[in-house]
Order: sequence, then structure tokens, then C-alpha cells
Amino acid sequence: QVQLVESGGGLVQAGGSLRLSCAASGRTFSDLGMGWFRQVPGKERDFIAGINWSGGSTVYADSVKGRFTISRDNAKNTVYLQMNSLKPEDTAVYYCAASRLNLRTTARGYDNWGQGTQVTVSS
Repeated sequence: QVQLVESGGGLVQAGGSLRLSCAASGRTFSDLGMGWFRQVPGKERDFIAGINWSGGSTVYADSVKGRFTISRDNAKNTVYLQMNSLKPEDTAVYYCAASRLNLRTTARGYDNWGQGTQVTVSS
């Protein structure tokens, strides 16, 4: 079992930046594919970004491509999501997730989830 704890959410103005972190424990981190999702009330959890076990390959949703960057530090058991040029429509609860597979782009592809962190972008 993998435990995931997100941090770094908050309130930011449109055009600003935030960096989310997700600390993992309970399993060899470098064996895991990692991803970020987001969810707004009443809607499904949407894929944002994924990264393979080594950090050498990434995949992004079109809505965030060019603005968000996923990265990982296997020595720190942590995955990051750098979010730039934030827009009000980026407002959501952001979740990190762990998978036994790499670069999954749907929620079904992930086995473990964090508790989420709120990101609010004001206009």
C-alpha cells in the first residue's frame, strides 16, 4: 500500500503560479508511475499530468500543456506539479495518484490516491 500526502495548494490570482508536492511512503517510490488529477464539485476527476518511474517521460492533458510541469525526485519520494499562468478554470481539488504502470491517463489506471489539496484561482 502506498500513502500519498499532497501539499502546496492555496489561493492565487489569475496569471500566478503554485507548486504542488506529493510525498509518498509505503512502497519503493521509483517503482511507481505517478499522476496528478483534479476535480470540481459535481464533475468527474480529470487527468492532468503523468510521469514515468524515472521521470524521463511525461504526458499532459491538453488543457494544461505548456503551463503545468510534472516532475519527481526519487531520492525524496516526492512528485511535483508546477503550475504557471493559472486561470480561474484551474480552480479545483488536486489529487496525486500512484500506479503500478507508467503514464496512465485515466483514474482507473491508478491504485492509490492522496487526500487532495484545494487550489483556488481568483480573477
